[in-house]
Amino acid sequence: MKNEQTGRVKWVLLLVAAILAGGCAMVGPDFETPEAKVAEQWTDNEGLGVTRQPVHDAEWWQVFNDPVLNTLVQTAYEQNLDLQIAGLRVLEARAQLGIVTGSLYPQSQTLSGNYSYNRGQKTPFTDRHFNQAGTGFDAGWELDFWGKFRRGIESADANLIANIASYDDVLVTLTAEVARNYVLIRILEERIRLAQENIVIQQRSLGLTRNQFETGAVTELDMQQATTQLRDTQALVPNLLISLEQAQHALSILMGMPPQDLDELLGTTGTIPTAPAEVAVGIPADLLRRRPDIKQAELQAAAQSAQIGIADAELLPSFSLFGSIGWNVNDAGQDSIGDLFESNSLRFSTGPSFQWKILNYGRLKNQVRVQDARFEQLLTNYQNTVLNAAGEVKDAMSGFLHSKVETRYRKQSVAAAKRATDLSMLQYEEGVSLYQSVLDATRALASQQDIYAQTRGNIAINLIALYKALGGGWEVRKGNGFVPANVRHNMSERTDWGELLDTVNDKTPAPEPDKDLWRSPDW
Repeated sequence: MKNEQTGRVKWVLLLVAAILAGGCAMVGPDFETPEAKVAEQWTDNEGLGVTRQPVHDAEWWQVFNDPVLNTLVQTAYEQNLDLQIAGLRVLEARAQLGIVTGSLYPQSQTLSGNYSYNRGQKTPFTDRHFNQAGTGFDAGWELDFWGKFRRGIESADANLIANIASYDDVLVTLTAEVARNYVLIRILEERIRLAQENIVIQQRSLGLTRNQFETGAVTELDMQQATTQLRDTQALVPNLLISLEQAQHALSILMGMPPQDLDELLGTTGTIPTAPAEVAVGIPADLLRRRPDIKQAELQAAAQSAQIGIADAELLPSFSLFGSIGWNVNDAGQDSIGDLFESNSLRFSTGPSFQWKILNYGRLKNQVRVQDARFEQLLTNYQNTVLNAAGEVKDAMSGFLHSKVETRYRKQSVAAAKRATDLSMLQYEEGVSLYQSVLDATRALASQQDIYAQTRGNIAINLIALYKALGGGWEVRKGNGFVPANVRHNMSERTDWGELLDTVNDKTPAPEPDKDLWRSPDW
């Protein structure tokens, strides 16, 4: 009898060894980074303000040499709520990876126990009232024979890094929007200042026409035309103030603070940030490394590729090991509850099993096709993301270069308009010209100054758009947490996160193009 039991155990062990040896099989495709068409260079106009030198401006906003802007970006990085939500998604994805990783080990592990007091039928050998107790441990382990669980880990791993890339993309957008709104505020402040200067000039013009009218040198028409122009310019200021307050409110939201708290950061005076004379833009291939949204699109495709393997595994049989051990006793007969852990009360069973989903009427095959179609969509999305990124760079570069040329002409136009205004008012005062020349000159001056202020701001705004399109700004998070310290504290007080909150914030690497997607980061 003993030899027979030993033989059974050997056969079970051999079967388990065979299953484990075959567990290296992996169904489904292995992901490879899709090809993307990019140009060899951005422009042939090198020397007009852009160079092919590699982009090294991780904190690109510092090229404006504006301490206020630097403070705003840092504050937004620390307080922006959308960025905090993106950081929390990274923590969620890390926890999801932990869940999936656990599927490699016995999926079912249950420790149970029971006790009952019973009233039954009295017999010569048993009492009517008796107690019953038992305890046991059950385990079930579906082996990863076809790589289904390993594909799940691949998918979760890629999804985690995709969430990190998504966080970086939010950070790129955040820094660009903070800078853009700040420049817009400075533009509006400059336009308001110029409008007020022109109001002073036009008040002087109105005074001249009033003096001329009172002496009978001109008709009332000149005075009414001067009044119309003055009131028109004065009416511009409230509209500009509306736009200024809206820009300030938008910036305060990005900063994660009430609008009234922004005034102290902005200060009472400021000028439109000046762009550097030359900007390094690198080559188009650099986008694949720098832009987080491109990396995110690639990783989303990688996560979906692994889903094909998971669906493929459902077409094949699954192999499992099960085991159960326990003790059960009652005191209805000669035994007592205290005999629970005696050898006679021991019961156990173990062995392998398999399941095969046959006659599924095409459901499983169509599930594979669904996953494959989704994968192809994400491959196409990756290529489209690369094309859109290149287009954004070209648009921003074009705007930056042409705004610089326009600004040179606008500056000359403003100088000429100032000179024309002075001459026209002098000639009108001396009576050698009509008021229409003064009217035209002052109107042209106000218009050209306003346009010049906007054009100067457009240089900075287009440069900001260029840095955003090149994917700069996310590097500021290196060595820092994905969520602020106070949020981590609240989460740790509420839930047992173990070491996850610390390690995921301090050790998560930036996504790199050559990263092995199937090896989790060093947590």
